[in-house]
Amino acid sequence: MNPEHRKSTQGGARLEKKPTASRRREKKPRPQLTRKQKTLRILFLVLTVIAAVIVVAAIAYRLLVVKPEPPGITPPAMESSGEIGDYGDGPRLYGDRKEDFFTFMLLGRDTGGGGNTDTIIVMSYDIPNQKLNVISIPRDTMVNVPWDVKKINSVYNYAPYYDKDGVEFVREEVSYLIGFQPDYTFVVEWEAVGELVDAVGPVTFDVPVKMDYEDPDQDLYIHLDAGVQEIDGDKAMQLLRWRKNNKIVDGKLVIYGGYPNGDLGRIETQQAFLKVLFEKCLTSIGLDTIPQMAKIFVDNVDISDNLTMNNIAWFAQEAVLGGLSVEDINFVTLPITSAYAYSRTYGQDLDYVVPIADEMLEIINQYFNPYLEDLELNELDIMSVNADGTLSSTRGVVEDTKANAAVQSSKPSSNPEPVETVEPVTEVSETPASSPEAAESPAVSPSIQPAESPAASITPEATPTPPSEPAATPTPAVTPTSAATPAPVSTPAATEEIEYGPGMEPVA
Repeated sequence: MNPEHRKSTQGGARLEKKPTASRRREKKPRPQLTRKQKTLRILFLVLTVIAAVIVVAAIAYRLLVVKPEPPGITPPAMESSGEIGDYGDGPRLYGDRKEDFFTFMLLGRDTGGGGNTDTIIVMSYDIPNQKLNVISIPRDTMVNVPWDVKKINSVYNYAPYYDKDGVEFVREEVSYLIGFQPDYTFVVEWEAVGELVDAVGPVTFDVPVKMDYEDPDQDLYIHLDAGVQEIDGDKAMQLLRWRKNNKIVDGKLVIYGGYPNGDLGRIETQQAFLKVLFEKCLTSIGLDTIPQMAKIFVDNVDISDNLTMNNIAWFAQEAVLGGLSVEDINFVTLPITSAYAYSRTYGQDLDYVVPIADEMLEIINQYFNPYLEDLELNELDIMSVNADGTLSSTRGVVEDTKANAAVQSSKPSSNPEPVETVEPVTEVSETPASSPEAAESPAVSPSIQPAESPAASITPEATPTPPSEPAATPTPAVTPTSAATPAPVSTPAATEEIEYGPGMEPVA
């Protein structure tokens, strides 16, 4: 067969075959939508988009806002050995807790004054009842520590000598005062308050007294008139840092004035101002201020490792949605009494404040205890000064074993027998032989100086510093006498000339 013929009769014929009309598929026209149908379709699309946005927002919310878990410590399996912090003795570390009840410790650090933690605040936030309770612990509060000058604001700077973190050391010592460990800690630079005031606008406040103080070394200049006035960020810093006035008299710088009730007056002023500032913040929250507030917080606040920014967002959410207002903030006054205790370093009595144990326990259980069961007095460690000048503790143990012996040996006695030498404190055997100097507290010098004393003898923001060279061996305490007592450290030069032993006493 001719190939051309085969092509024309087989494949070629099929290729040339035309589809019939019955096989042709006709395209049906789309039905025209009514206006109602078009509206419903658009509405459906909009609702779908909104639903998708809600789902994404919910996922982001769950990721960004996280409820914190209160730190829990498993009860130790051992019985109490009577040592501090053991099971059954010291602060409570575990137990059945109240629902959504959280506790905090806030330390105010003054970077201009060497980083002192002179502001110590304990807070509790009862979320179901929307109550925020706040109590301030004065920096002169006596605490049960092994060194000589037992003011709580010395603890932070003594931490390196006990191989501890400063903030954690303060948290431990605060826990002995209140009977439990705060869940979370915040360390706030005072500059943050000034920045926050500038972010939300000036605050109207009644300055209680005229304030005039200058310290060029700290770049600190305080000049505020008494009375109601607008307080901006700079004035807020002046207000919060002021303690006393100073001026030049006959070529000498002297200090004078101050709050009539001492450091308690400063605490009251700080609390009153913070309450007004908190109210201002609540009424100023907006899209323009939230970024500023967040930046101030991140730049100036150190938070404990067991708390995240997601947790903080959760607390903020609960406060806003729960309707927390300034009326729900309760500033509680620490029940205290003044006391004087002998210092073997200074050779004289120093002034302290000591909590009133029973009243303290009642306040803690009413406002701050996170546990369902009330705390008991043996879980607090409250110091007191006896009529004879010796020290006592509600826990029954005075950590400074030299303290009471030094008190007895400092008093005139008709007994001709020599006073028995006291051995060095064993509790600090793991620390360097030479410990920080006792001249640690800004409150020490002002409290023992006359009203018109040279300012050179008072360094309001001084911090404890280690002696230049450690003592080679522990030296027993040298009992100061009226004829040869070391004067309180008044200048940096005098500080460098004194060497201190394990019990924080001068080494002869």
